[in-house]
Amino acid sequence: MSRRAVLAAALAAAALPFAAQAQDLAITNATLAIGDGGAPIEHGTVVVRGGKVVAAGAGVAVPADMQTIDGTGKWVTPGLFTPMTDLGLWDVEAVDTSNDLEADDSPFNAALDVAPALNPSSQHVAISRAGGVTRATVAAFNGKSIFAGQGAVIDLAAAGSTGATMLMKPRAFQFVALGEQGAKLAGGSRVAAHVALRNALREAKELAALPAGSQRQSDAMLTRPDALALAKVLDGSEPLYVGVERAADIRSVLALKGEFPKLNLVLVGASEGWLVAREIAAAHVPVIAMPLRDLPDAFETLAATQSNVGRMTKAGVKVAIGMFTGGNQPRYATQQAGNLVALTRLPGAAGLTWGQAFAAISSIPAEISGYGGKAGVLAPGAVGDVVLWDGDPLELSSAPQEVWIDGVKQPLDNHQTRLRDRYKDLDTSVLPKAYDW
Repeated sequence: MSRRAVLAAALAAAALPFAAQAQDLAITNATLAIGDGGAPIEHGTVVVRGGKVVAAGAGVAVPADMQTIDGTGKWVTPGLFTPMTDLGLWDVEAVDTSNDLEADDSPFNAALDVAPALNPSSQHVAISRAGGVTRATVAAFNGKSIFAGQGAVIDLAAAGSTGATMLMKPRAFQFVALGEQGAKLAGGSRVAAHVALRNALREAKELAALPAGSQRQSDAMLTRPDALALAKVLDGSEPLYVGVERAADIRSVLALKGEFPKLNLVLVGASEGWLVAREIAAAHVPVIAMPLRDLPDAFETLAATQSNVGRMTKAGVKVAIGMFTGGNQPRYATQQAGNLVALTRLPGAAGLTWGQAFAAISSIPAEISGYGGKAGVLAPGAVGDVVLWDGDPLELSSAPQEVWIDGVKQPLDNHQTRLRDRYKDLDTSVLPKAYDW
């Protein structure tokens, strides 16, 4: 090979994004949370090799050739898995050109796919990663349709750190808004929203049954791309996430299974879910809830209570903590889970044990998203997402000290930390005259 060819190859390799190697490591003597709903384990050890967890628990032997971190006085957990976020879809919410949250003027709705718009360099991603979030689902907002489109599953690894994009699974679920929001979007009533939903599913079913190249009926209301997207919902290969709050609306959603038996339903919101918890559990439908929505700020949330998650869990409903958008950032998941633990100490309230609360922000959302046993848990074969905390992660004063995603150590700096470091010791003598008082 000529010198010119060698140089060209070297330049081409240098132009590729740098992919850090996964570390083989063990953290020992820490308080260990597996993430499976069990209680924390004292003096626990987790071992990661080749980007995967190989062992976690008490009395785990550490290979002699492995880097070891002493976790005495610290906690180690799987990375947080946060469902229903807007991570990577906007930079400045008020600046339209940096905001891909909704498509008000698009001729499409169900066919919309967030994947092409995801930005792994977004500061919201970096801030969430510094808060211990390593995986998430991303959903767009509703425009002028009850269908918001198709969400995605992502990881929050720093751009280039694993040699791959943040996208784990595109078109991971379809989101539809019912209840008060759906009624408004569909023409002014819940009746209209349910007609719109059923009509869309029936048109998608008809299109899916047509031979290739056949013409659809001229009176179809859905665009062909929207109908094709919903066909995946009908056969259950793409879950249907339904935004709904009122108990009566939840019953109406559960009844959809009678008409469309293959629907893979997930309830989002469910502020009054505790009133119909047994019915939700019997239908084997999981819930993604916002636990701190406890005020009757709408007619559909008159029965909202912080005991909602605890009561649904007690009835056998699989509940994840989610709905982190805008100012309700994914890094606040630990605080909200911790509040549910505190509820167990209040007479008459229903909360969660520590293990249940942590599972609601780790293994349960991973399972709902199709990654049960693979993420949100420290178990053999799971991804090497590990967070080392300086204290109990469900305590407000605790923070991550180290974060690994797929065994790769992640940077925890971001725009916020850089501004903090810049101004905390600022030399005021060099400020311009405008800053004089």
